[in-house]
Amino acid sequence: MSLLCADSSDFPALLADAGIRLLWHPSLSQASGTEVVALLEDVIAGRVKVDALVLEGALLRGPNGSGRFHLLAGTGVAMTAWVRRLAGVVRHVVAVGSCAAWGGVSAAGANPTEACGLQYEDEIAGGLLGAGFRAAGGLPVVNVAGCPTHPGWVIETLMALADGSLAAEDLDALQRPRFYADQLVHHGCTRNEYYEFKASAEQPSDLGCMMEHLGCKGTQAHADCNTRLWNGEGSCTRGGYACISCTEPGFQTPGHAFDTTPKLAGIPIGLPTDMPKAWFVALSSLAKSATPRRVKQNAVADHLVVPPAIRRTRK
Repeated sequence: MSLLCADSSDFPALLADAGIRLLWHPSLSQASGTEVVALLEDVIAGRVKVDALVLEGALLRGPNGSGRFHLLAGTGVAMTAWVRRLAGVVRHVVAVGSCAAWGGVSAAGANPTEACGLQYEDEIAGGLLGAGFRAAGGLPVVNVAGCPTHPGWVIETLMALADGSLAAEDLDALQRPRFYADQLVHHGCTRNEYYEFKASAEQPSDLGCMMEHLGCKGTQAHADCNTRLWNGEGSCTRGGYACISCTEPGFQTPGHAFDTTPKLAGIPIGLPTDMPKAWFVALSSLAKSATPRRVKQNAVADHLVVPPAIRRTRK
C-alpha cells in the first residue's frame, strides 16, 4: 500500500522506465494459484532468471522450526522453505519493511510463531538465511526497513540494483541503503527550533518538541522522513505524532509506552545519537535558560500564539 503511493500517476510506467519488470506480486499481479507455483518452480529450476527476490513480512519458523504456520497455498510446503530455495538462485535479495528485515511487529512479545527477518532477528544477525548469507550478486540481504517503508526507499533501491550501482559500501552496518539510513528523522523536523531550546510539548496536540515527554525518537531513528516527505506532504512528526523509530530493530518492544519518554533522574534515557549525557545536560540547561518567550508559549499550544518579532535584517 505504501509503494502504491509513490509519487507517480503511472506506477507500472515508473518501474518500466527504470528497466524493472515486476514478475509477480500477490497484490499487484493477476496470476495466482497454479500459475504462481509454476512460475516459482521455473525460477528455482533456472528456466526463469530473477534479478531480485523482494520479500514483505516476517518469516514464520514455527511451530518448532517446521515453518508450518505459513504454508504456500496449494503446495503444502512451508514458505520458509520456498524462500530459502528462491534466495539461493536469485541475484539479489531485498527485505521490504521492518518485519522482513528484523521480524518487526510479527516477532513482538513471546513470539509464538517464531517470526524472524530474512537475515536478522531484531539486531542479531542470523534470521532465516543466516548471518553469512550472500546472494549471487555478492550482497547480503538488503534491508529496506520501516513500518511502513517510504515508497521512495523501495523504488530507489530497486533502481540502484537494476543498474548495478548498489555496492556493499552503500549499505550501513545493518545492511540498509545508506541513501536514507545515513540520515536521522530529526533532520528537517519542523519542530527543531523547539528542540534547540528544549521547549517541550506536554500533550500530543502541542507544537513543541516531543522528545522530552512524548516518546519521540527522531534524534535516534535512521531515516530521511522529514527531508523526503511522504506523498510530498508530511511525516509522523509533522502530523503531530512522535517518531517511534520504526526503521530500527526492536522498535516494536521498546520497554515503555510509545507515547512516553523514559527518564533516569529526570534525564531522557534515549539521548540523541552520538551525544554524551554530560553534553546533553549542559546544553539543555543553557538552552532552557535562553528560550525566548515566544518559543515557550507556542511549545505548549496547539496553534501559533506568538508570531516571530519583525526586525530589520540589513545592516
